[in-house]
Amino acid sequence: MDTSKDTIIVNANVEMTTRSLQAIVENAKQKVGRDEKGVYRVDTADKVSEMISRFLLEKDFEGYVDNIELY
Repeated sequence: MDTSKDTIIVNANVEMTTRSLQAIVENAKQKVGRDEKGVYRVDTADKVSEMISRFLLEKDFEGYVDNIELY
């Protein structure tokens, strides 16, 4: 993620499709794999936050919210 921008963490309720959440969880588990006990060691809530944050930065959310016509 772009760490050169001045950012803050905001806790918010975000509406997304169930399929989006399923994809994040499935892909996160696939990426880390199971440990020696067969357990996936990944915080999927953190992964959701990371994916949304990356999307907002890459897709210019800042420019989007600057548009007064969207309010």
